[in-house]
Amino acid sequence: MQRRSFLTALAAFAALPRVSTAGPALAEAVPFSLDGLYGKARDLALMPYRPMPEVPQEWKDLTYDQYRKIWFRGADAIWRDTDSPFQVELFHPGLYFPRPVKIALVEDGQARDLTFDFSLFDTSDDLPDLPLDDTLGYSGFRLSTELKNPGNFEEFFVMQGASYFRAIARGQNYGQSARGLAIGTASDQGEEFSDFTHFWIERAATGQQEITVHALLNSPSVTGIYSFDITPGAPTIMDVRAQIYPRVELTRFGLGPLTSMFLFDETNRSMFDDFRPAVHDTDGLLMRNGAGETLWRPLANPKSLQVSSFVDHDPKGFGLMQRARDLADFADLEAHYHTRPGLWVEPGEDWGNGAVTLVEIPADREIYDNIVAYWQPREALKAGSMHPFSYRLSWGEDPVLQSPVARVLNTRMGERFGGGRIVTIDFEDSADLPEDLNTLTLHASSSAGEVTPAIIQRNPQTGGVRMAFTFHADEATFAELRAQIILDGRSISEVWLYRWTV
Repeated sequence: MQRRSFLTALAAFAALPRVSTAGPALAEAVPFSLDGLYGKARDLALMPYRPMPEVPQEWKDLTYDQYRKIWFRGADAIWRDTDSPFQVELFHPGLYFPRPVKIALVEDGQARDLTFDFSLFDTSDDLPDLPLDDTLGYSGFRLSTELKNPGNFEEFFVMQGASYFRAIARGQNYGQSARGLAIGTASDQGEEFSDFTHFWIERAATGQQEITVHALLNSPSVTGIYSFDITPGAPTIMDVRAQIYPRVELTRFGLGPLTSMFLFDETNRSMFDDFRPAVHDTDGLLMRNGAGETLWRPLANPKSLQVSSFVDHDPKGFGLMQRARDLADFADLEAHYHTRPGLWVEPGEDWGNGAVTLVEIPADREIYDNIVAYWQPREALKAGSMHPFSYRLSWGEDPVLQSPVARVLNTRMGERFGGGRIVTIDFEDSADLPEDLNTLTLHASSSAGEVTPAIIQRNPQTGGVRMAFTFHADEATFAELRAQIILDGRSISEVWLYRWTV
């Protein structure tokens, strides 16, 4: 999964000077309706799965550097020099993207497919000769709008590769990804990656702040139609509506799947010889469960695959967040991890029984996406039927929650002289924190081994408080740790959770 650095590099070409041509060619118009898309997905689910055709081998054999030597001319962006509040640029196929997709523009109830035109791309002089035939097509697209200044169109959304997509809020840089559906993640049978194979992009009216994109999902197990109503800003909001048509019964699947990278921070810094104090796109899983509790689970880079399930009923939301927001947290002048977006998933209807599922995969380099989070419903999806889901994605900072409690700002761990591991948890300042900290009840526990009684102190650097205790694993190789601050029988902090492994 080296797509992350790859897509980031592509953005650099947007600033290069362009020479305008005629723009993308359009096929004949056909009537468009959402009901028609649903019928297309329903009919497709009744037929055997057939993947999209692949491009010629020469395109698939492009190296990373060679692929970057082809870029779309910004002067030929769709709806450029019009009154449209959005513009669209296209990606070519090859390398990590061997199967082209179909992209259509929707205006006035009519859809027109874009035909592939290699002349819309500039190339470097040393690019090898590539065959042009009917198998070629675009591999995805990106959207831009006037995020900050009038007349300056900036990219905020990318859709490319399988069913992956990424977005940013104003002033942020790309980080984690989302995708349409997770199937068989971390299962013994292996994961199935569904593809968005067709896109329909509706032209937004003049002055409209929202753009709508529809996508057809297809894989051996399922088809579906996803509609994204996207409003860029701070945060960037996506309202997602999906109708899913399983070909087979789906038992291991995830809604609202998120993919991120976590290499190290103060909990596992000793594992890496690196000049930076931390490297991660996100540093924790935030959850608001059906009971109204707010939970924070710091991410880990384990030595073996770890799957954590947080059982719940009708969750209020979950997401992978980046709480380290200072440049000094990373000391990286190029990656800008401190400006990567958090991503919050908010169900649009009751999701019933299930579990927020966190998958942590060992990684030794920051180019690998090794963190996955999603909602796993308890009930399977029956084959031959339609299943609707909706949810909202918020790309940006932490979400604004009702009945807020003191957030966890940071977690640190290290060996204690004489045995055990010191655990410190920094909580932000809160109006609920009393002047006299002795009136607080501190909860710290472990499912294995033992923990010492917790202590709490003011932290002059954060303005909040620090809770600390020592964990003794004894003979245990695995333990679930839990901590929180309680006042008058009520939790006034997030519930801190952590899975410790040897």
